[in-house]
Amino acid sequence: MHKIFVDNVIQKIKSDENVTGLALGGSWITNEIDEFSDLDLILVTKKNKIAPDADKMTRFAETFGDLLNSFTGEHVGEKRLLICLYDNPLLHVDIKFITPDELFERVENPILVWERENILSKIINNSEPKFPYPNYQWIEDRFWIWVHYVSAKIGRGEYFETLDSINFLRTNVIAQLLQIKNNQLPKGLRKAEKIFSEIDLERLKETIAKYNRESLINSFEEIITLYKDLRKTIFPSEIKVQTKTEKRSLEYFEEIKGRK
Repeated sequence: MHKIFVDNVIQKIKSDENVTGLALGGSWITNEIDEFSDLDLILVTKKNKIAPDADKMTRFAETFGDLLNSFTGEHVGEKRLLICLYDNPLLHVDIKFITPDELFERVENPILVWERENILSKIINNSEPKFPYPNYQWIEDRFWIWVHYVSAKIGRGEYFETLDSINFLRTNVIAQLLQIKNNQLPKGLRKAEKIFSEIDLERLKETIAKYNRESLINSFEEIITLYKDLRKTIFPSEIKVQTKTEKRSLEYFEEIKGRK
């Protein structure tokens, strides 16, 4: 299904002189495509930029198949991305529209499936991908204020907001650090069930809370403990630990826990 779609796209773009090439990212790179995978296309054009004009992007995407619907990727900070759902077959396809110069800045080396005059090959061979890693000091400077904030939500009985905050910390802090600990790129919870060690996965499960005070407290406690363990394991020595803020925030959390 995926290969048929890609082959069809190649046939469509070959006759367009503005198109420099097509590359594939994501699961295609690691040869992990299965029936549940989406397709990550990188469409490179010469002079006439397609993105971030949503109308141009959509019209281009419509030539690739039976496009049901699409929207641009502002929610992930990428206006050049068009998220598409095609029919016949039903397939999720992400298309990033870039120019050759924009290929120099990338998070991974994509698989080139078609190009003109080796333009894209030369760029990839003469530059390096840079995947964004979390800023450890940025996290440490914020984490203990977040602890105070979540403790206050528990104290006030705002359990839905507490659940949301715990989910935020799990995805944006704990999961990123666990990926690094397990020698992976920091891609949040992506494939955590397959990548994380059994111990790490079990501890991560303990951060999942139910809608009641005891469960929220226990899950939040595991978030805090996990963070401290990961900080000790991963953070370099030059990171300034916010000792005073940590102490006072944890004291406040203990006070909230003790209330009935």
